[in-house]
Amino acid sequence: MSRLELAAARLAKALDDLETVVSPLAKARESAAVAETKIAALDAEREALVARVATLEDEARALSGLTEEVEDRLDGAIAEIRTALSR
Repeated sequence: MSRLELAAARLAKALDDLETVVSPLAKARESAAVAETKIAALDAEREALVARVATLEDEARALSGLTEEVEDRLDGAIAEIRTALSR
């Protein structure tokens, strides 16, 4: 073989080796891009859920206050009924 043929063979092997190394890296980059998209979607969902939980906590506190008020009124009404019945 001539020097040119040897150099061409070495270049072809080097390109094959490079392609072998680059192919998994390209797939990894694609996977990383997909993962980044999913992470962004999950972050957005998480933020929405955190906001929803905060809203539900506020509603629970409001309902707790209303429940106490209703309980006090019922206790008062029951006390009045017992007083009226005992007369």
